[in-house]
Amino acid sequence: KHQLPPGSTKPVFPDDGVLKLYSMRFCPYAHRVHLVLDAKQIPYHPIYINLIEKPEWFPQVSSSSKVPALELVGEPGNTVLIESLIICDYLDEKYSEVAPLYPKDPLKRAQEKILIERFSQFITAFYRLVLHDNPASLGDTDLYAGLEAYEEELKQRGTEFFGGAAPGMLDYMIWPWCERFSALKFCLGDHFDLSPERFGTLLKWRDLMLQDRAVKCFYLDGKTHAKYVASRRAGTADYNML
Repeated sequence: KHQLPPGSTKPVFPDDGVLKLYSMRFCPYAHRVHLVLDAKQIPYHPIYINLIEKPEWFPQVSSSSKVPALELVGEPGNTVLIESLIICDYLDEKYSEVAPLYPKDPLKRAQEKILIERFSQFITAFYRLVLHDNPASLGDTDLYAGLEAYEEELKQRGTEFFGGAAPGMLDYMIWPWCERFSALKFCLGDHFDLSPERFGTLLKWRDLMLQDRAVKCFYLDGKTHAKYVASRRAGTADYNML
């Protein structure tokens, strides 16, 4: 999983029509796209980019110079899509015959998208905690308040996953950060872990997600995530630690 630095040559693949995903192994936004590709069992070539010191050719691939970027091999000009939610929605529509991830009903689909968008509020709080110089100084700030809506939503649905009997788009779009919950006790101490009393439904959901085939394909444990976070907090993000 070597992340390509400046001076590296752009990888060349056979003319096989297989999608190319430009990613970074610890990027949760790129993680979203890996999950959807793996859930639908769509073949792809992963290309890992060093995001601090990027290859000179990468801005010509990704107009934002960010990951994820998905090169649609076979489309005119090998079009490249950026932004995780846009890429994942495209994949679900393009490969709709395999494991559709959104509800068919337009209203329910729109409601899922609202919940996906709302999760960004929790993402902001999550990074405020994980990357804070002195997390203990945050005091009584409720950094998990944004999760309560998802705890209640899953309770009301009465299903194992937000997608029903199997994970859907909402499950996969919030999973990358939920996978990283287990890093908090290693980074910050046990008192920063999720409370079973407050988030019992979400914690059961997390255990079920860990059994999902697509999740297993790209899963890293809490200690590994914590080690990466420690390197990032130190200002020396180690993209090649695996």
